[in-house]
Amino acid sequence: MTVTDPHTEPLEASAGPVVEVSDVWKLHQLGDEVVKALVAVELQVQPGEFVCLMGPSGSGKSTLLNIIGGLDRPTKGSVRLNGQDTGRLTESQFAALRHDTIGFIFQSYNLIPFLSAVENVELPLMFEPYDRAALRTRALELLDHVGLSHRVDHQPTKMSGGEQQRTAIARSLVSNPTLILADEPTANLDHRTGTAVVTQLRDLCSRLGVTVVASTHDPTVAEVASRVVRMKDGRIVED
Repeated sequence: MTVTDPHTEPLEASAGPVVEVSDVWKLHQLGDEVVKALVAVELQVQPGEFVCLMGPSGSGKSTLLNIIGGLDRPTKGSVRLNGQDTGRLTESQFAALRHDTIGFIFQSYNLIPFLSAVENVELPLMFEPYDRAALRTRALELLDHVGLSHRVDHQPTKMSGGEQQRTAIARSLVSNPTLILADEPTANLDHRTGTAVVTQLRDLCSRLGVTVVASTHDPTVAEVASRVVRMKDGRIVED
C-alpha cells in the first residue's frame, strides 16, 4: 500500500466491534500436565473504547493481548479484527493485517538505542513506499502531540523512562492503526509518570479515534480506562 501523505485525522469508526474474541482457549503441555492459560474467553471491544485487562501475574491478560495481536495463536476459539477471522489467515496475511491495523506498546519500550526519537517513530514505515518528507512530518507531529518536540534528536539512552514510553506511543500511532495493544505500559514508571503517560495515551487515542486494549495490574491504568475487564486463572471474572 502506497501512502504519500500520512495524516492525523480521526479514523472512521468500524461498523462493528474492533475486536471479537469467541470461546478462546490457550493450553500449554508441560510434561504430563496441561496448563490452561486461557479458558473460554469471550470479549468484544467496540470502536473508541479504552479497555483495561486487569489481573495478577499469571491471570492470562498478556496471553490474551498476544492472541488478539497475532503474536500467539489460540488452541481453540476465534478472534476477529475489524470483522476478519484471523484464524483463516496465513501467517503472511495476518502479518499484513497486523501491520495495517495494530500499533503495539511494550513495557520495555523496544526502542532502537542508536536511533533518535524521530527515527524510532518513523521505523515501522521506514521500509514502506512512503514519501520521506511526509513521514518525517508525521513523526514530528506525533512527538509534538506527546510533548516531546524538544527531544526529537535524542537517543533513548538520553531520555527518561516516561519520555521513552511516550516515544513508543508516538511510534505505535505512526501508521494510523485502528487498534493499540499496550502490554503493561506503566510497569517501568513511577506512579506520577505512569499516570501522566497513560492519560496522554487515552486522550491522544480519543482524538484520533483509535481503540485501546491494555493489559496491566496497575490501578493507575484502570482509573483512566473507559472499561475494566478483570481476569483470574485464565478466565474473565468481571467486565
